[in-house]
Amino acid sequence: MDREKELLEEELKGYKEKITPVNKGVLTWERELIFLGRTQRGYEIEFDAHQQWGCSPTESLLLSVAGCLAIDVVTFLQKMKAELKSFKIEIIGERNLTPPQYYKKIEMILHIAAKNITEKQVARAVALSHEKYCSVYHSLRKDIEMKVNYILNTE
Repeated sequence: MDREKELLEEELKGYKEKITPVNKGVLTWERELIFLGRTQRGYEIEFDAHQQWGCSPTESLLLSVAGCLAIDVVTFLQKMKAELKSFKIEIIGERNLTPPQYYKKIEMILHIAAKNITEKQVARAVALSHEKYCSVYHSLRKDIEMKVNYILNTE
C-alpha cells in the first residue's frame, strides 16, 4: 500500500504547485444589498442578501468547496486512467442557526459514471482531496463535519 501511495504521489508531483500566492479581487456595492465581486482575472459573481438577483456568500462558499473537491477528484481519477463519462456533485450544507451562521456540516454526494475505475480509486481520490489538496476545505473552520459519499456507475 505504501508503494502505491508513493507512485500516486509521484504522479501528482507538480499538481497545484503553480498557484497565485496572493489572490486579489474587488467587491462593489451596486444597489440595495447587491454586490458585484470581480476576481483579479475578471470573473464576476453577484451576491444578493435577498437571493433574488444573485447568490448568497454562503451559497458560493458551498459551491467553492464542491468545485475544489471536484477539480481534485477528476484530476486524480484521470491520472489513474479512469475514462470519465460524467461527474456531478450534490452538496448540502447545514448552518448554525444563530450568528455567526457558519456551516456546521457539509455533505457531498458525488455521481460518477466512468470506465476503468474502481470504488477503491474513487475513495483514494476523495481522501487525497479531503486530507491534503482541497484548499477551500482547509480554509474552513476546523470543527466542520464533512461527509463525502459517492455513487459510481461503471456501465
